[in-house]
Amino acid sequence: MVKLVELRALYVVERRPLPAALEAQLRADPRPGAKAILAAVERRRHEHRAEGQRLRKMLQFEQALWATGIVRVAGVDEAGMSPLAGPVYAAAVVFAPGTRIAYVDDSKKLDPKSREELAREIKSLAVSWSVAWATHEEIDEINIYWAGILAMKRAVEGLDMPPEHILLDARRLKDVTIPQERIVKGDSRSLTIAAASILAKTSRDAKMCELDAQYPGYGFAQHKGYPVKEHIAALGRLGACPIHRRTFGPVRVVLGLPPLHEKRQEHDE
Repeated sequence: MVKLVELRALYVVERRPLPAALEAQLRADPRPGAKAILAAVERRRHEHRAEGQRLRKMLQFEQALWATGIVRVAGVDEAGMSPLAGPVYAAAVVFAPGTRIAYVDDSKKLDPKSREELAREIKSLAVSWSVAWATHEEIDEINIYWAGILAMKRAVEGLDMPPEHILLDARRLKDVTIPQERIVKGDSRSLTIAAASILAKTSRDAKMCELDAQYPGYGFAQHKGYPVKEHIAALGRLGACPIHRRTFGPVRVVLGLPPLHEKRQEHDE
């Protein structure tokens, strides 16, 4: 009789494919442990089918372009628009037609460990990828909206070869002649945009951890510069440091600067 402990280690813990002959043997096995292994395998199969369906939807925009012969489709997204400190990052990713990476999704929906694992897989499978940024000085000079656009343009320019088409999360890259498609909630609906969001997020998080060592006390490694209560408290206690964005309200309050009344550009002209 087969040892269920060993089978569970192989086909439940290690998640190996269950051979048909062994599955038939387990189905004939009356022991509760055999039924538990089969149930776990069936749950995994259901998860795989559901993920396969999700990925097909996530590739609908790319597939439509690939089908017309447009091969170099770049997904582009940014990270770090709302923090009070540090640069805004962006990434561009190009996959070969037909590429599928399980569990790629909007970076905000993923935990840090999953983002890091997926970032490595994205970089290894992408035909080309690029990460770029705009500094906190540039953010203060041209405002955060246009700094985000600038970072995305730099990411596109950093690709090994120009893309034939760009997919963006509800944005448009001004003065870029490459055909573009704006997709509402694109980081949840396009695999390449989602992949770009993961690379932008993980790269920015890594940079904020570096800056935490340079500017200790603010907690940048934990909150990455976002306006959480711990960050606001540190601002009140320590004042603003050189990488804080001087055009953001909480930073201006600490510096004793008046509010900015100029309306920020939120839509493309």
